[in-house]
Amino acid sequence: MMDGSSEVVRQRREKARALMDQGVELYPNDFKVSHTVEDARRSIARQGGGVEDTAPFAMAGRIITLRSFGKAAFLHFRDHTGQLQAYVKQDEIGKKTYGFFRQLDVGDFIGIRGTLFQTKTGEWTLLAKNIRLLCKAMRPLPEKFHGLRDPEKRYRQRYLDLIMNPSVREIFVARARIIQAFRDFLLERGFLEVETPMMQPIPGGAEATPFQTFHNALGMDLFLRVAPELYLKRLVIGGIDRVFEINRSFRNEGVSTRHNPEFTMLEFYLAYATHEDLMTLTEEALRFITQQVLGATRFTYQEKTIDMDGPWARLTLGQALNELGGVDPSLLNDRQGLLALAKSKGIQITKGRRRGKILTKLFDALVEPKLIAPTFVVDYPVEVSPLARRSRLEPDMAERFELFIGGSEIANGFSELNDPVDQKTRFLDQVADRQQGDEEAYYMDEDYVTALEYGMPPTAGEGIGIDRFVMLLTDAPSIREVILFPLLKNIRH
Repeated sequence: MMDGSSEVVRQRREKARALMDQGVELYPNDFKVSHTVEDARRSIARQGGGVEDTAPFAMAGRIITLRSFGKAAFLHFRDHTGQLQAYVKQDEIGKKTYGFFRQLDVGDFIGIRGTLFQTKTGEWTLLAKNIRLLCKAMRPLPEKFHGLRDPEKRYRQRYLDLIMNPSVREIFVARARIIQAFRDFLLERGFLEVETPMMQPIPGGAEATPFQTFHNALGMDLFLRVAPELYLKRLVIGGIDRVFEINRSFRNEGVSTRHNPEFTMLEFYLAYATHEDLMTLTEEALRFITQQVLGATRFTYQEKTIDMDGPWARLTLGQALNELGGVDPSLLNDRQGLLALAKSKGIQITKGRRRGKILTKLFDALVEPKLIAPTFVVDYPVEVSPLARRSRLEPDMAERFELFIGGSEIANGFSELNDPVDQKTRFLDQVADRQQGDEEAYYMDEDYVTALEYGMPPTAGEGIGIDRFVMLLTDAPSIREVILFPLLKNIRH
């Protein structure tokens, strides 16, 4: 961050004091905007794009460029809808006002009243009849030709990133459209949007290490949720057969290009459905949203073409490990053989991990990066799917899928386990894993088991990683590009 004693900042503060001495308000709040930049462009379009508009416009925004030519100047200002050129002449606004205008800087906010005309080069421009300072910027913007390129500074000072890099704003506009499209898709199909607790006495719904806090008044430990799953399924038990939440979840895990401790997830539940139904629904939803946002179902992500038209590929976990990961099928049921393979590949496996965990660790390293086209991976071991229904054909396997696109997991869904006896047994297995050092294992949730004893209809549920899907549709290489304020390590000034 720039030192407040820098010469440029000192000069700006002197200008501010000079303006105040002249009776100029530095931070007024009485300028009324009649048109945005987009409104002005629509006005131009309505008149055929070639007729000057003599109607008055009152517009406001931040000065982005400023070129002075003695008694006249061109500037560009930007509001939330776009950027427009303005032309300021001493003969139009008067000598006194022009003298004040000459003391303005790039970065200042201004209000301009004027009319539209076309310059000789054909650029539509606002001819200023009056100009006012709306906010004096005490610090200069980064130099425009080099802009703001350092990723660390961009994330820490996202406000500068948004000012200097218009493409960044486009990412977050796209993000908002993606989330709204998900919401519209589900609402049109009769789902109810709800909110569930972000602070929970027992964390559950995912294998993850939670953040822990303490509530002083109640004298109890609380956890930031790792997923909303168990609360949403309580609502299904309560009779809300179609329910969803677009939620913030928190996991005390490492930071990477695909992981941020605070992230956004869509989670939804559909009664009287199976994981097969959800795979069909997921194809339909993601294809619809891609078309809505991009205007096409084929796009490029990190120089790789992705086609969302179906049907999407389906592989079992075993097939994926063999065909894409090069794992000998004879090893799939051999825990010691899998451990030896992981060691030979440099894949760290925590001591005591069961076979299912080893398989998924191998999959993450050897297979996931290769799954570029939309692919459902199905048939996960029950021991790594503690909330999923057992397969009727293979009781050791769960009716579960994970969706991968662009080399990253996008969704996780399954037919829900609604047998309270089986669920309690699986929770106890998870508790045993936790006691053996697995910090990501589930806690025992007796109340959830009690809820299941009242009866939950056959149900299927799914979680979709919003941040990762936004990465795909905006061609972002890192999750930090699609989160406005990603978590960063503290720095000392």
